[in-house]
Amino acid sequence: MVMALLSMFAFVGTTIGTGASLQIRIGISIAMGVGAVFIWVNNKAKKRMSLMEEQLPDAVELMVRSLRVGHPFASALNIVAKEIPDPLGTEMGMIADESAYGRDVGEALKAMAERLDMQDMRFLAVAVTIQQQSGGNLAEILHGLAQVIRSRFKLFRRVTAITAEAKWSGKFLSGFPLLALVGINVAQPNYYDDVMGTAVFVPACLVVAGFLITNLFVMKMLVNIKV
Repeated sequence: MVMALLSMFAFVGTTIGTGASLQIRIGISIAMGVGAVFIWVNNKAKKRMSLMEEQLPDAVELMVRSLRVGHPFASALNIVAKEIPDPLGTEMGMIADESAYGRDVGEALKAMAERLDMQDMRFLAVAVTIQQQSGGNLAEILHGLAQVIRSRFKLFRRVTAITAEAKWSGKFLSGFPLLALVGINVAQPNYYDDVMGTAVFVPACLVVAGFLITNLFVMKMLVNIKV
């Protein structure tokens, strides 16, 4: 519904503000409506996943403390679900409920790791599965896992800090033409009046937008360091 409303709003705007053909206006409107919602949802999902990755070491250490005082692993999951805030607390609560209804904890953790596509959660699922099959001190295993996760998270943060300048340079290079466009319209509102009604104005704008978007992807590829 939001995509449809944004597409309609964009179509009205392109109809009033440009002289492009109907096909181009429809295509631009659909791209703007769908793209805006997709980018918003994608950003929300990235923030949620980043928060879960940041919460996971604390959750594992809470499991370790619960196991060391004598709680079974199912009770440790319930404690994590109650003490850790969302979003990880809710996910762990789902694992605890599945375990209470008879599902294997290792399988539930593995399924959640695949669903969320979290490497650290895969490590947790493997550790729990190995302990169930071969035995051992699960508290010590999880304690070592928590240290590994914290070390990886620290390394990720360091890589992010090192590549921050390049990322912001790419964003600035992509955003500066838009700021220049706004400045020109503010300083001289009639600057584009002679060409705005022509048939090539909108295609030319699309070409420029394509170059700006390509610049973002290229800069992202250059600073995307695999750890």
